[in-house]
Parts: sequence; C-alpha cells; structure tokens
Amino acid sequence: MQQLASFLSGVWQSGRGRERNIHHAITGEALWEVTSEGLDMAAARRYAIERGGETLRAMTFIERAAMLKAVAKHLLEHKAQFYALSAQTGATKADSWVDIEGGIGTLFTYAGLGSRELPDDTLWPEDDLIPLSKEGGFAARHVLTSKSGVAVHINAFNFPCWGMLEKLAPTWLAGMPAIIKPATATAQVTQAMVKAIVDSGLVPDGAISLICGGAGDLLDQLDAQDVVTFTGSASTGQTLRVHPNIVANAIPFTMEADSLNCCVLGEDVTPEQPEFALFIREVVREMTAKAGQKCTAIRRVIVPENRLEAVSQALIARLEKVVVGDPAQEGVKMGALVNAEQRADVQEKVDQLIAAGCQVRLGGKADLQAAGAFFPPTLLFCPQPDETPAVHAIEAFGPVATLMPYRSADPVSYTHLTLVTADLATARRFIAGAARPHGRIQILNEESSKESTGHGSPLPQLVHGGPGRAGGGEELGGLRAVKHYLQRTAVQGSPSMLAAVGNQWVRGAAVREDRVHPFRKYFEELQPGDSLLTPRRTLTEADIVNFACLSGDHFYAHMDTIGAAESIFGERVVHGYFLISAAAGLFVDAGVGPVIANYGMENLRFIEPVKPGDTIQVRLTCRRKTLKKQRAADEKPTGVVEWSVEIFNQHQQAVALYSILTLVARQQGDFPA
Repeated sequence: MQQLASFLSGVWQSGRGRERNIHHAITGEALWEVTSEGLDMAAARRYAIERGGETLRAMTFIERAAMLKAVAKHLLEHKAQFYALSAQTGATKADSWVDIEGGIGTLFTYAGLGSRELPDDTLWPEDDLIPLSKEGGFAARHVLTSKSGVAVHINAFNFPCWGMLEKLAPTWLAGMPAIIKPATATAQVTQAMVKAIVDSGLVPDGAISLICGGAGDLLDQLDAQDVVTFTGSASTGQTLRVHPNIVANAIPFTMEADSLNCCVLGEDVTPEQPEFALFIREVVREMTAKAGQKCTAIRRVIVPENRLEAVSQALIARLEKVVVGDPAQEGVKMGALVNAEQRADVQEKVDQLIAAGCQVRLGGKADLQAAGAFFPPTLLFCPQPDETPAVHAIEAFGPVATLMPYRSADPVSYTHLTLVTADLATARRFIAGAARPHGRIQILNEESSKESTGHGSPLPQLVHGGPGRAGGGEELGGLRAVKHYLQRTAVQGSPSMLAAVGNQWVRGAAVREDRVHPFRKYFEELQPGDSLLTPRRTLTEADIVNFACLSGDHFYAHMDTIGAAESIFGERVVHGYFLISAAAGLFVDAGVGPVIANYGMENLRFIEPVKPGDTIQVRLTCRRKTLKKQRAADEKPTGVVEWSVEIFNQHQQAVALYSILTLVARQQGDFPA
C-alpha cells in the first residue's frame, strides 16, 4: 500500500508517523496510507507566500482570469483519471460529474467574471468617488488589494474536486496562494487533480500546496494577512473558529457547514397537480444523490398535515425503486457511503432520531459488517416536530430524510431551502418570512422545473452557505467571494490623486487634452484622463419636432404646450434621448479609425431639463481601459474603453451624465508576427 504524498514547498513529500488508511467504498479494500506528521508547515506557508503569492499579486485580475480558464481547459482534458478515482469513493457517474465537471465549470465561471468585470490592474477600485468636502477637492473611495498571506482551505470529503475548485477560483482571482487540506477519506481524488494542475505549468510555483493528512501546526503559523475557509461538520467548524491564533490575530474565517436543509410543500399543492410530482422527485433525488452525502441535501420533508399520507406513500414508492450497489453495475442508481466509519456514523444518528420519537417508514438499518459501506434509503416520520428538537439538530449524513407536518398555512418557523408551490401569494409570504435565516431559497413550480438545476446545486454566481449553524459563509456568490481574499482600504485625497491611485479617471480629476481626437488613438495610446471638450450646439423647437417625428415619441412634455406648461417643467423640454444623440453628434469622430464598435451605455442620469434655446456642450473623457485577450492570431487585437460623458448647458450645469463602452483596436496583438 502506497502513501499518499503531500505537495509542500514546491515538492512532493511523504510524512512520517501515525497513518490512516483510505478504503475503497465498495470493496472495503485498503488503498492508501495517509499521514502528514513531520512535515514543516511553517516552511510550506513561507514558500507559498514568497513564491506563489509574490507572483500572483504581480499579475492583473485579467491575467489571473486567463490563468483560471487555462487550468479549467487542462483539467477537462484529464477528467477520465478523476472519474476513475472518484469511483473508489462510492460515487455514481452522475455524482462524479457534479464533483468533477461541476468544479471545473466553477473555474470557467470565475474566469468569465474576472475578464468581464474586473480591472486590468492589480488594484480594484470598489466604488465611485465619495465626496468629503463642499468644493469637491477632498474625496475618498475604497480600493481592494491582494492580501500578502496564504489562503488555507480545509475541505470536506463529499466533494473532493468541486470543494477544492470552488474555493481556489476566487482565491486565485484575488491573487492569493492556497494551501489545500482535503478530508482524508477522499484525498486521493483531490491529490490527482492538484498533481494535474502542478504538472500543467499553468500556475506559478507556490500558488497551490496540498496537505494529505492532518494540518499539524499550520493554524498556529498564520497571521492577519492569511485567510482560513472550512467546509465540514458544524461542530468541527465551530472548534476551528475559536482556535487561539485565529482569535488572537482576527484571521478571517469562512465556514460552510451542514445545516439540515429542507423541502416544504405548499398548502396549495394537491396530489393531482404537477407540483406534487416535482416535490416527490426533488426529495428522492436529494436523498440519493451522492448517497445523501451533501451539505445541501434535503433532511426534513415538511408538508401540510392533510398531505402526510399521500407524500409518504409516494416517497416510499419511488425510494423502493432505487437500486443500491456498485455504480459500475448497470442499473445501479445509488452507490455507497464513503467508508465504514461514515456508515456507522449515519446509523448512530438514525438511531438517535428514532430514540427521540421518530418512526421508521422505510429503511433505517444497515449491515455494519458488510465490506461495502452501503446504507439503504431511509425515510423517518416525526409526528410532533415542534416538540422534537432532535429532528432539527441531528443530521444523519447519508440517504436519510424525516417527514414532518405543519398545521399552519405559514410554516416559516422551520429551516428550509426549497418551497414547492404553484401559488404566487404563497411564495411571496413564504420568502418574506423565511429569507432572513437562509442563504439560498429555491421556489419550484412547473414552469421553473424545466430548467431548474435543483435544490442541492450551488451555483458560482449565487451565495452558497447561510447564517447560524450553516456558518454564515459566502464561499460563492460571484465576485462577493473574491472579496474575502482581498483587503479593503479607504483612500482619501484629491480627485486627481484618487484617479492616479485607481488608474481610473474620476469626475473632478484633472484631464489631458491634445490636438488628437481620442477616437483617433489606439488602445495603447489612450490613457485614463485623456479628454475632449466639444463645440457647442443650441437646441431648438425644430429639433424637438423633428426628433418626435423620426422616433414616434410624442410625449406631452415635449409636444403639448399646454400640458407641458402645467407639468413640473413649466414649458416644453427636449427629449432625453435626443439629448444623448445630439451629444454623440458633438463628440464622435466620423472617420475610419481605431474605434470599432459601441458596446453600450451605462449609468445614464438626466440631471436638469433642457429647453428650446438652451446650448449644450460635452466633455468626453477616457475613464478606464480593459484589455481583451486575443484568442487566435487571425483575430483583431482589441481592448474595451469606458468613456465618461458629461453634457452641460450654457450655465455650466450638468444636464446628463453617463458612460459609454467602445471596442478599440490595439496596435500589437498577443501573438508575435
């Protein structure tokens, strides 16, 4: 039996000391020995920071996003070996797909978010200018920069690939190196993926480290620039959260733990409705996927009292058809638990629930002597959930759920994540009462079911985790997750200083004007602050009439003299959209040049009304630039430029403010000639 090596300080290392074994979930065969005793955790942290951290921090957000995409593509090419190892954990092909390709998909998602929404810089200005003085000469904004430490990721056994990648994606995008500590029971799958990443050469040396075995004294080595994330049992997470060094140094700690999630059947749903069948399908799928070993799995099935028997019979009928066994065998729908220890733990928790007053309606007993760690689909019934606190506190982390009634039309006192209802008013009332204690709620009906990813499918764009026992973490949630690994700093100064710091022009900062129109400059030539002040144009009543005839917009404030006089304007005003068109006529350079296309307009605000006889002028200023990665040698190299547009009148009052995005050609591409 071979020892599962760790990857620390840039080399694969074996520990020396007490070992644990990883067993095949189906056969019980001992596969690997695991220990990290004797490994130098302090040196591993220093190496990650000094080698991986320094390189990652020097990369821009756009470069890091490109790295994520390249890693994702590489892992997809090697997915076959991950599937083979995942089968050792008792997972079916469908279970493994969620873990392996779902995790790789998270890398792709964060790569896209980074390339589209983050600056081509190492510093991220988080907000717009915040005025701090009357005259505008003193202001502030918040900036985000990479922490100088390491992110320690302590992961659970149930998703050895996805659990690692969903943390790695925002960590690397933020510019931090990571030390991965997977759960021992499935560490061989994580190790194979880490090895594929290391061997690819796509990430900087020191950007990723792996501990197979215990974390040793790693948590004692951390300081305030480090971050710890944890996924696993609530009890373990709560213990780690109060580690003396984490408390003493206020080290950021993100926790995502088991939370006894639920599915609630709306009082409006009858057995004849399609939503009833959806409810049964959702519960059965969540009970049996990964053999119930999901922190998002449905543990409590909450239904109106008058639907108990119908739901019970339908669930039992579906669960009895689930074939449990070796996923390699045709027809098997549910595999084994990860190992015999987990099977014993699930049995213990089921016995505790029964002792607390729950009744067995299906399953409930496993053969604890069998080689394979199988546990039968188990449906319990709790007749008095309000008087049975155990059913809301004890989680059997396997294919186990408890059916329970609610007697009120408003069952929001329970913790739950999915509501199945066909009634709009029920959904509104439910969310209004239930949103506070939850991080994510799915409302399922016939319409959404056609495309729903399901109760237990965390999506990278959405928050994953919730308050209370669930830990309060936001491991995902789009760019929210990236901010967990960044330092937020309030910077105060003049607008020009803040523009220089953020490498983005802000209103009030100095501008640069020259004889070359900004639209005649290539992407490389443009700099934030490059500006154009246009000639003036006086708008007339004829402009209003002509635009109304051309556009079909005959709104009374523009065309009805009497109606406009009685309005808040006191007289007819120019169409807002004509104002924008007239501004474009003033600042656009008509000739063929580097500007290729207009991507759109953002944050449009009309500040003051413009009336016939008013004279407008426009200031166009380059606000920021974002490089677009050239995907092929024959693709035109480009970048995206955001322009600030200010339209003001003859009194120097701003009448409209907005931004436009243009695609601008680059002089040189990413592929050498």
